[in-house]
Amino acid sequence: MIVLRRLAEAVPSLVGVVIVTFLLSHALPGDPAAYFAGPAANAESVAEVRRTLGLDRSLPVQFGYYLLDLAKGDLGHSLTTGQPVTSDLLQRLPASMELTLAALIVAIAVALPLGIVAALRPNSLADHFCRLTVTIGAAFPTFFVGLLLVYLLYFKLGLVPQPLGRLDEIYFTPPPTVTGFYLIDTLLNGDVDAFRAALSQLILPAVSLALFAMAPLARMTRAAMLTALGSDFVRTARANGLPARKVIFTYALRSAMLSIVNVMGMVFSFLLGSNVLIEQVFGWPGIGAYAVSAVIASDYAAVQGFVLMMAILYVLLNLAVDLAATAIDPRVRFES
Repeated sequence: MIVLRRLAEAVPSLVGVVIVTFLLSHALPGDPAAYFAGPAANAESVAEVRRTLGLDRSLPVQFGYYLLDLAKGDLGHSLTTGQPVTSDLLQRLPASMELTLAALIVAIAVALPLGIVAALRPNSLADHFCRLTVTIGAAFPTFFVGLLLVYLLYFKLGLVPQPLGRLDEIYFTPPPTVTGFYLIDTLLNGDVDAFRAALSQLILPAVSLALFAMAPLARMTRAAMLTALGSDFVRTARANGLPARKVIFTYALRSAMLSIVNVMGMVFSFLLGSNVLIEQVFGWPGIGAYAVSAVIASDYAAVQGFVLMMAILYVLLNLAVDLAATAIDPRVRFES
């Protein structure tokens, strides 16, 4: 029931996204007809291309045709690739999702223990180290961190491979597509060398994203754990002589996880948006790089398809967070 209600509540937001995206994409500077016709085209050629693409129609008429195509599940054709936008996005989405999930896993693996230790020893050296780490991590934009890591670890030290995307296709062949995630597909294909190569290419962009994501996760973990550790049920558990490990991880951490999961959802949304910059830095063939190319070319269909897909992903992400929250604390189901 909660799934249907959340999906119904998301419909007005998606309608608004469709309208606003259509208007904003048509307000982009540049002329897609001139881009498609080429630099040597004259005014007559550009006008002919504009008629062929339907750009000579009024904006309401173009919007009407767009809605009709959207109702049939057709996002149009990209001017830059010549392929259906739907197939372009579905082909590139696994690359962005793999990068985003890897960054989130790295951020959780570091931020969660850091926040727990800081909460257990407030105002200690560990607590100050946690604050300093998250402050430094959030102080620099992701693209700057990515460029800095490339300069230090690849150019200066040679510890990582050249940032050429998901896999160096000169030496390795992309695995047969099963999930679209190279780390999984290479293992399913039994190609350990390709798995190692894909993992080595993933490390830098994932760490670049994770450094910024660690700040809100560590801060929320620390704050939520401090609140849980000071609650009555934790004091009662300690007074009953329960082991410290059980008090911390069974009682305090479970109580704090509701707030932490909500922040994870927001962090995941941020990471999806930040992919646009990281994918450009590392040549990652995801939907972020696809969107940048579409904006430069004033490719209306590609821009609209990208924004609509991101909106749908955000709706599904919020739904997943709600379901996780009800699993952690069943009372949320009744309070919502």
